[in-house]
Amino acid sequence: MPANILSDGFRRILKSGWKGLCPRCGQGRMFASWLKLAPQCECCGLNYRFAAPDDGPAFFSLCIVAFPLTFVVVWIQVAYSPPWWVHLLTSMPLMLLGCLLPLRPIKGWLVASQYVNRSVEAGTETLWNRMDGRDDNRFGD
Repeated sequence: MPANILSDGFRRILKSGWKGLCPRCGQGRMFASWLKLAPQCECCGLNYRFAAPDDGPAFFSLCIVAFPLTFVVVWIQVAYSPPWWVHLLTSMPLMLLGCLLPLRPIKGWLVASQYVNRSVEAGTETLWNRMDGRDDNRFGD
């Protein structure tokens, strides 16, 4: 079995997304605030206009956390029939924290993945290049 199972690109996606760093240089900040992307990297000048994570972070957060946790909450209700305030003190904070905390790393991973994999919307690359006055160089490398 090879010692290096993860590719360099995948490692770069995980590292820059988790830490919120620029996927190109790994130094500058990707976020201006908690979930708002910076206009560009302050170190290398990478423009983040290419990034379109849209609703992806919320979707993955809900699928990874909220959906399985809903089964736990229903199980607690069926098995123990606790009063409503028990769910208010336990289930609600778990759902809120579980869904909100992973949003930033997931958004960072999606943006880094778009950069590393040079993803663009199908059929719009030529139009974007013409509008931005760019040649075939999609992301300012």
